[in-house]
Amino acid sequence: MSDFNIQYVARLARISLTPEEEARLGSQLGNILGYIEKLKEVDVHGVEPTAHAFPLVNVTRPDVIEPSLPHEEALRNAPAKAGGLFVVPKIVE
Repeated sequence: MSDFNIQYVARLARISLTPEEEARLGSQLGNILGYIEKLKEVDVHGVEPTAHAFPLVNVTRPDVIEPSLPHEEALRNAPAKAGGLFVVPKIVE
């Protein structure tokens, strides 16, 4: 399958390719597109579309109210602090 333009694909990806890279990557991309065409032959009638092969479950802890970190302890390792707050460099002018 070679009905694609490797220079166009490289330009979209904003990469420059040497002629050797064009030949090698063009061949590899052609192989990938060939495999995709092969997958189109598989009968998927009756198969529900999914985002993942197996169902995913969140593994976060339950949202439970707990005591906060004491203010002094939170500021203990701050490189700079003033008025009970962290002092950070200004990043917006």
